Amino acid sequence: MDFELRSAREKLEREQRERMQRAKAKADRERRAKAEAARRRDALEASNRERRLDAARAQEEADQKMEEVMQLGKGISFSHMFEALRYDGPGDKIKLPPSSFKDLSDQGALDKGPMYFRLSKVRDRVPGASPDQDAEEATCCGVLEFTAREGSAQLPPHVWNNLFQSDIPDVPLIEVLYASLPKGTYAKLKPEGVGFSDLPNHRAVLETALRNHATLSENDVVMVNYGQLQYKLKVLELKPASSVSVLETDVEVDIEGPDSVFDNEENQHVLVPLETGKVESGAVEEGKFRYYKFSVEEGVAEKVVSGCANIEVKIESDTSGGDTDIYVSRHPLVFPTQHRHEWSSHEMGSKVLILKPKDATLVSGLYSVGVYGFKGTAKFQLSVAIKDVIDTQRIGEQGSVSSTVNGDSVVCKNCKRHISSRTSVLHEAYCVRHNVICMHDGCGVVLRKEAAADHVHCNKCGQAFQQREMEKHMKVFHEPLNCPCGVVLEKEEMVKHQSSTCPFRLIVCRFCGDTVQAGGQPLDVRDRLRNMCEHESICGSRTAPCDSCGRSVMLKEMDIHAIAVHQKS
Repeated sequence: MDFELRSAREKLEREQRERMQRAKAKADRERRAKAEAARRRDALEASNRERRLDAARAQEEADQKMEEVMQLGKGISFSHMFEALRYDGPGDKIKLPPSSFKDLSDQGALDKGPMYFRLSKVRDRVPGASPDQDAEEATCCGVLEFTAREGSAQLPPHVWNNLFQSDIPDVPLIEVLYASLPKGTYAKLKPEGVGFSDLPNHRAVLETALRNHATLSENDVVMVNYGQLQYKLKVLELKPASSVSVLETDVEVDIEGPDSVFDNEENQHVLVPLETGKVESGAVEEGKFRYYKFSVEEGVAEKVVSGCANIEVKIESDTSGGDTDIYVSRHPLVFPTQHRHEWSSHEMGSKVLILKPKDATLVSGLYSVGVYGFKGTAKFQLSVAIKDVIDTQRIGEQGSVSSTVNGDSVVCKNCKRHISSRTSVLHEAYCVRHNVICMHDGCGVVLRKEAAADHVHCNKCGQAFQQREMEKHMKVFHEPLNCPCGVVLEKEEMVKHQSSTCPFRLIVCRFCGDTVQAGGQPLDVRDRLRNMCEHESICGSRTAPCDSCGRSVMLKEMDIHAIAVHQKS
């Protein structure tokens, strides 16, 4: 009996413990479920609150950007994203799609004068980066036409290089904003290298390059072309703003000197100053130039014109390592070449070049000397001196009188010289044994027999040279040369071509006064008769008011107008 009561009591106690454990587990589950529900509710509220804050911030940024766009465009809102494409053209004017023209015209942008735009790169924003980090890769420009395909904007090299200075993405995207720019009053530029200030009228050359530009922005790099040469100038400072318009305004330009000096000039056209009477040492590699400059003062020029002195350029070179050629020109031809120069010497080894200007009024001024590496790496010593001319005319006259043919002289059958009859037999015996006459047509030079083999004539021009000089002569004077305009000529004809008919030759325009490329033949027959080139024909078509009657007359017709209308000679 006691055993049964004890078993029942233990069973009851066990069941009570199990019920308590189940109740406790249930309470724990309910408590955890309530906590999870509260956590989810708090997370949802936090997410909704963050979403509302993001939307508010986005709306605020959109409103701020719209306000900036409206302020930048003075009431015109134009902000679009385009794919950047490149096209070859001068200046800073871009091409936009036709839809942009409709958008701008609807807002009245065409009535506000020239249109300007601010371009900036579009790239992924780096977390934590400031918005001002993109400001460096931005520039301003004008518009050329609205012919680009939809969704793209075509950029000329100036805008492309300034916008994508560091890296070019696979799909370059840019943001184009309409901008209202003030007219520029001051600009400070700095050449990225030496040599730009050596150009004659380099400010006029810069002005000509800027005529293709509508805007300038600080930190932009402006490319200036002078013939086949190209110079880079960085915009350091602008007034009255960091980006200005340069259309129909007078801008005061200040050009600073470059940081670099003559320590890195292998790939640059640099004129090293050369003092008269001082020797300058240097070396030049094959196919390259080293350029120097010197000046002739008015007093020295008078002596040269009167014939009392000569301008002598002397170069002493070591022929063991290579050979050089020397070319000299006078400004405005700054950098003489094989085809464009006034004086040259192609002799092997050391050379002395006497400069005799064709025009007596153009003696004083700046001269440029180009030392060309013809073969190998040649070391040389260059000097310029003003040498007094010794009057040898009287000495020559006395010699000619004393050397008149005597009545008892005979002509040597070998060398064809007049010899005294008393010594003619002895002379002819010696002359036949040691001398020989060059039988080339027009030569007739008497040579020693041992030197006759070294005396040769060019098959093309007939000039006489030593055998070792013939190879250089054929390469310099008779090797076909390619002009940038496509013409293939020999040296002498190439010199005439590039100085008179080449469309890429540089001239000083008689109307604008700038140094520009001449271009081809003008279309107008009258302009060809007046010996105008293509540039002068176009430039002279601009009109200007007559000083006497005020009528608008083309510049190239101004002289005819003055004679026909105002009877001015």
